[in-house]
Amino acid sequence: MRKFAVIWFLIPLLTLSCVDEEEFPNTAQGNFEALWKIIDEHYCFFDYKQHEYGLDWNTVYNIYKVRAREEASKYQLFEVLTDMLSELRDGHVNLYSAFDNGRYWKWHEDYPTNFSDTLQRKYLGTDYRIASGMFYRILDDNIGYAYYSSFTNPVGDSGLNEILQYFAFCNGLILDIRENGGGNLTNAEKLAARFCNEKTLVGYLQHKTGRGHNDFSEPEPQYVEPSSNLRWQKKVVVLTNRGVFSAANDFVKYMKCFPQVKIVGDQTGGGSGLPYTNTLPNGWTVRFSACPSFDKDLQQVEFGIAPDYVVSLTDEDLLQGKDTLIEFARKLLAE
Repeated sequence: MRKFAVIWFLIPLLTLSCVDEEEFPNTAQGNFEALWKIIDEHYCFFDYKQHEYGLDWNTVYNIYKVRAREEASKYQLFEVLTDMLSELRDGHVNLYSAFDNGRYWKWHEDYPTNFSDTLQRKYLGTDYRIASGMFYRILDDNIGYAYYSSFTNPVGDSGLNEILQYFAFCNGLILDIRENGGGNLTNAEKLAARFCNEKTLVGYLQHKTGRGHNDFSEPEPQYVEPSSNLRWQKKVVVLTNRGVFSAANDFVKYMKCFPQVKIVGDQTGGGSGLPYTNTLPNGWTVRFSACPSFDKDLQQVEFGIAPDYVVSLTDEDLLQGKDTLIEFARKLLAE
């Protein structure tokens, strides 16, 4: 037996722990066995995905074991292992090597984007403002519009104060997070707190407690507490598409809990599992979902969150230089 460090990316805290693991040889079969076992003992969505589309991890083992041939090159082995991980249908699952990053992107690739940066530039113009990672301006019908492309962009209190003060006399706010692939959960919580007036239950989180597929702690409640800084009190529309993932998916989960907020667009891309990393005998790193999170009703959001209003970007509007989702949001806020 050997010891190795595993890292839990439970944002914002980073915790190290040491566990005992079986040692596997640095061969094609050894790396295959190590990867399959890591996922088998630590992945968090087996039961859910078995129910949703019939995932059977033991069957996956039998299918891919024969492809992990000892004579396989490192590139062929990487392809086999990446294909095996794709059976999980999880955008938080990646295999990292010096020459490539294995990934599963069908959670958004098989769907329309419902977003055009060409159209967005028309709405933003050239005199938009930039603060706290957001592009923002007041539209000509006195509706505030802010676009936040990634929760990796820091959200500063002073910047958020400036944005909300700038929008103070607007009739409503459009918060566009389409194509936001996530980032830091702290930023998602900090932004959501600007729309919250009381401590609000927004979901639940579980932790893995053992190596069995169903070894989890009791669900722990998650709350968003109101910011002590300036808060927005008027109506809000959050624009979403399939590119909304991970921390951005959590942000939508939070915002759905506030009465003045409506979600408009397409179902989000999902990605509700908090990621964990481990290392194979050959040095490749695997990242995967280890801690499941749920909405306030204890429902899974791993495969996305449905909007309050399903709206798609139409070809007719695109030809006319209009963003269907923004125009729908403007009408909704004007009601």
